[in-house]
Amino acid sequence: MNLSLVKFLQLLLALSVLIAVHEGGHFFFAKLFKIRVDKFFLFFDIGGRKLLSTKTGWFSRLFPSLKDKQTEYGIGWLPLGGYCKIYGMIDESFDTSYVDMPPSPEEFRSKRPWQRLLVMAGGVLFNLIFAVLLGIVSLKVWGDKYVPNSESAIYASPLAEEMGFRTGDRILSLDDYVPRDFLSLPADIARRNVHKAVVLRDGDTVSVYIDRSYIGRLLQTESFFDLALPFMIDTIPPFSPNYGAGFLKGDRIIGVDTVETEFFQDTRAFFLEHPSARMTARVIRGADTISVPVRTDSSGRAHIYASLDVVKQEQYSLLESVPAGFSKTISIIKDYLRDLRMLATPSTGAYKSMGSFITMAGAMPVSWDWERFLRITTLLSVILAIMNLLPIPALDGGHIAFVLFEMVTGRKPSDRFLMVAQIVGLILLMLLMLLACGNDISRLIR
Repeated sequence: MNLSLVKFLQLLLALSVLIAVHEGGHFFFAKLFKIRVDKFFLFFDIGGRKLLSTKTGWFSRLFPSLKDKQTEYGIGWLPLGGYCKIYGMIDESFDTSYVDMPPSPEEFRSKRPWQRLLVMAGGVLFNLIFAVLLGIVSLKVWGDKYVPNSESAIYASPLAEEMGFRTGDRILSLDDYVPRDFLSLPADIARRNVHKAVVLRDGDTVSVYIDRSYIGRLLQTESFFDLALPFMIDTIPPFSPNYGAGFLKGDRIIGVDTVETEFFQDTRAFFLEHPSARMTARVIRGADTISVPVRTDSSGRAHIYASLDVVKQEQYSLLESVPAGFSKTISIIKDYLRDLRMLATPSTGAYKSMGSFITMAGAMPVSWDWERFLRITTLLSVILAIMNLLPIPALDGGHIAFVLFEMVTGRKPSDRFLMVAQIVGLILLMLLMLLACGNDISRLIR
């Protein structure tokens, strides 16, 4: 796992923005219904320690007018989330000072159920709206990039071969689903509960039946399918031992010595097995097949760079990007719900792929890349929304479930019950966090 300070800084920025947006949703509806909001914090101020506060410290001295505002805005020291402390609501602060007093008009508990429902759903709603907006911006500026599956063949890993696939197969369909993006094939097989893949193999249509007991191993395999590419030469840098050896751009290497190397991966593997070697490459140039001497360095690298121009790009106008942004967000939601279904099915072993902040940071680009940053932030915004909808006490979904119960039955859960449920929910969340962190540590060790 390639981790760096830049990756963590990008993750910190993404999560900070998403937490502020999420808590802003709660804040918006609370203010709309004239509910008092005591605190609005990015990160947690455990123990009362704050990096910034409009009520105390250097910031309040610089901007004294903010000190008199009803709500305290600030930044805590523990970057594990954020919170909007709404008066009269049982939350992670466990503040029950108001419980024995009659409800006042500015309290959360004095509002109608549908108003409380909107306050609790506001964070999720704002995260989903934000994901759509990010999708629109991303599609308008950079378009939609993908590797067309219809034009791509797989280079099968040992696990893929064990499951019945072969290098050179072109996947036509997964059950009744026709994949668009080659890079999403392993995830599609896992999350769509695929039982049969139809492939084009040596001119014939072949069915590969998927044994679902392999899915756990598939999720743990980094390159289940690679893209089978012919070795079309693009460039040879001056430091390469093959610079000036006779290769030309557009040459295709089809063999080395007596070994056939149909794909780029075959040639690379052969070179790595023969460090500091002098060999002869068979090359197709135009209509001819010629021989060109080739050398590898002490690490088994020839430093001949292949042409990897396989990415397609669809551009969108501003008007086109709006429905496309909605469609993209809906697609992400569906895929993530499928992922959650796998996590809830122990036999898939999907729980082993759960990750914490280390996994999220690893997904960020090594250098600052706004395009990839926005795409990952869009995904994280959807994940934050859906995770908060889970009916676990201490999450928005738990509060929403209690309000819906009240709306259906006409009975409101007691404050004591809500307090106990909050504690149980926090314990469950801590256990999930420990599992995710344990998986990350295990991957780092491996």
